[in-house]
Amino acid sequence: MGWIRESIESVKSMKIRESLFQIISLGMIVSSAFMIWKGLMCITGSESPVVVVLSESMEPGFQRGDILFLHMSKDPIRAGEIVVFNVKGRDIPIVHRVIEVHEHQRTDEVDILTKGDNNDVNDRMLYAQGQFWLKQQHIMGRAVGFLPYAGWATIIMTEKPIIKYVLIGLLGLLVITSKD
Repeated sequence: MGWIRESIESVKSMKIRESLFQIISLGMIVSSAFMIWKGLMCITGSESPVVVVLSESMEPGFQRGDILFLHMSKDPIRAGEIVVFNVKGRDIPIVHRVIEVHEHQRTDEVDILTKGDNNDVNDRMLYAQGQFWLKQQHIMGRAVGFLPYAGWATIIMTEKPIIKYVLIGLLGLLVITSKD
């Protein structure tokens, strides 16, 4: 616990100019991350360009903890594609495979049915009450690549929020107390 006491003493001994510089540095780090995220949103056309697979429903294709990179193109969605969708009443996006597509010629609307590769039945029970098909507005993006197991940090911080707050606090403390 000596390093915590040293960090607190370091913060106390800082001059106002140094403190302001450290706060501005922290703000620049946060705003840079935000700008990178917004830039990725523009490039990919997806409101969420990166997602983490949170369950085993897509095994063996994707494991829990895999990071998926998403893109949203104007091309029609086809059966067999992996999509990420969000439905009314659910906060967390779902990653599943398209198993059926119905295109309506007169209205240019598309009805989409999905299913997890590791699930026995389609996703109609996951959709909003009374909803039997996904529409284009429910689709957040299509999987175009993945990074295996790299999302475990996100899963751990989601399941154990205290770890997230400790890490954020430590990172903030490191930024504020650094002398560079």
